Amino acid sequence: MTRPITIDAYFKLPEVVPLIDVRTPAEFEQGHVPGAFNIPLFTNEERVLVGTKYKQVGREEAILLGFDLTGSKWSGFIKRALEISPQKKVAVHCWRGGMRSGAMAWALSLYGFDVCVIEGGYKRYRNWVLQRFESPWRLTVLGGMTGSGKTVVLKELKGLNEQVIDLEDLAQHQGSSYGTMNNLIQPTQEQFENNFAGELNTCDAEKRIWVEDESVTIGKRVIPKSFWEQMRAAILICLNVPLEKRIGKLVGEYGVLDKDFLIECTTRIKKRLGPEQTRDAVQAITDGRMSEFIRLLLVYYDKNYRKGLDSRSDGQVFFLDLENTEGPENADKIKTFAEGILAADKI
Repeated sequence: MTRPITIDAYFKLPEVVPLIDVRTPAEFEQGHVPGAFNIPLFTNEERVLVGTKYKQVGREEAILLGFDLTGSKWSGFIKRALEISPQKKVAVHCWRGGMRSGAMAWALSLYGFDVCVIEGGYKRYRNWVLQRFESPWRLTVLGGMTGSGKTVVLKELKGLNEQVIDLEDLAQHQGSSYGTMNNLIQPTQEQFENNFAGELNTCDAEKRIWVEDESVTIGKRVIPKSFWEQMRAAILICLNVPLEKRIGKLVGEYGVLDKDFLIECTTRIKKRLGPEQTRDAVQAITDGRMSEFIRLLLVYYDKNYRKGLDSRSDGQVFFLDLENTEGPENADKIKTFAEGILAADKI
């Protein structure tokens, strides 16, 4: 049995129904619904052949070519679907909910699967993704100078049943010149947005959501404009942590990284650091004086962050002093502090 279903209705199903994406591996890699399984009807090259046939000859000839190309694959498609969903319940989609998903749905239904076909396919899903960023969200932004332990605090807040969107985790980047940590690989912009929207979809729009203070770009990924504007309009709780504590934390995180990587990243921001400070930082890395290297960097990063704070509206930034960069007690203090701000705002 096959039946159409909207992407919004699919996400609201009372049970988990595996989603099968029948687009090509290249399309899937560019961007897909988080958690979807790829059973490509055509290879990347085969799709080009079918598309060319469609444009140059016609629809019917393209369909015949498609069946020629997939003829020996159908048993494999069904076996893979059974691995994904032994209970024989799946949803399928292609680019626009057209022939590819229709053919797969027909074959699986013939075998006894209960199949939902996503109306409008991946294209409609992408519209759904972008609409998530347009929706209003009750954001509270957690800020503080580099090394303040914001990411750790966000994780602790999540443990207190607070809603948290970890943008750096979604972008797979720590947000500075050194942000790849020499091992992180960023998703495509499209996939970043898909994953981001998926996280938002788990949140209650009527309750507070915590996000970290970020520039509009995190590495090479860009925070969607509408959501970014909401972040800029939200209250910002800025953590004040002693410099030496921040240096100690950053040495633990970055001081263990490959020296060549650190030197390359430092050289990349030479124009912003200045020639002398870059020279001294590189020498400190070479000598293994990691505390001095971090101290030199923070001169630039702290100045840059203060400049960003100055661009925010009066009464939007609230400062909270903390003695350390981490600890469960920090999350409690920040949560109580935020609730006090919101309560005062309602008076």
